[in-house]
Amino acid sequence: MPTDIATPIHTKGFAKTLRKDKWWLYPGTVVFGLSCFLIYGLWSAWQADYYWFSAGQDGFGGYLAPFYSPLIFIKEGVAGAAPMEHSFFGPWPEWWPKWIPPSPSLLILAIPGVFRFTCYYYRKAYYRAFTGTPPACAVGALPRKGKTGYKGETGLMRVQNIHRITMYFALFYIVVFFYDAYLSFFRAGELGVGIGSLLILGNPIMLAAYTFGCHSIRHLVSGRRDCYSCGMGGEISHQNGKVATWLNQRHERFAWISMIWIVVADLYIRLVSMGYIVDLNTWGL
Repeated sequence: MPTDIATPIHTKGFAKTLRKDKWWLYPGTVVFGLSCFLIYGLWSAWQADYYWFSAGQDGFGGYLAPFYSPLIFIKEGVAGAAPMEHSFFGPWPEWWPKWIPPSPSLLILAIPGVFRFTCYYYRKAYYRAFTGTPPACAVGALPRKGKTGYKGETGLMRVQNIHRITMYFALFYIVVFFYDAYLSFFRAGELGVGIGSLLILGNPIMLAAYTFGCHSIRHLVSGRRDCYSCGMGGEISHQNGKVATWLNQRHERFAWISMIWIVVADLYIRLVSMGYIVDLNTWGL
């Protein structure tokens, strides 16, 4: 008579598995990518200089590094700093601690950082890559202490719910970045285009594609009703849902593209401001 034999899905122990594919490649890439992003972001914010470029010309226009936008305060006399008229609240405050660089980036970096940190996609990515819970499907997770071990997004991890609030700040950042893009197509009031302009313009486009594919946005614009054909606004919600769903299906892709794009744009403007590279543009023609 045939006998049923139970086969374990994977052997017990961290990173133990019966899988023969390169399952470690994805979490390894995530560790590398997110670590590079965090290191660069903190390094850039700590510099407090060379975040603006307008070829030494006054007037409307110029390149603003994305990691420094929006400019809440501006420290005068800093190399590569933006003109004071670009500051929301004027010169750098006296209460700022002396041991911390007077960097406009340090004032605003936490908000987009928290938005990404609490994003549903990034949660999955760093839970697997940094905490091994588990590192991949059918792969052994880090040891847990029974019921006192992993508790999901309860306890301290309830902070993830702040994503629904930071989502609104992300929408504000998209508007600000589009204004920065508009600004980048002018130099001393003259219309033109440069490599920096295209990089700055691409930043809010990629950020918008990532943000509007967010699960919270999807629920906000189309997921709050039981019936699309019942009541006013159902058809609008349905169409909104189609767009949000298309972006949501590509949420991971836009998460990485937007993250890499903002680093490239920020680094490019810094290098141009420092004089290490020359911005190709139409203003000199």
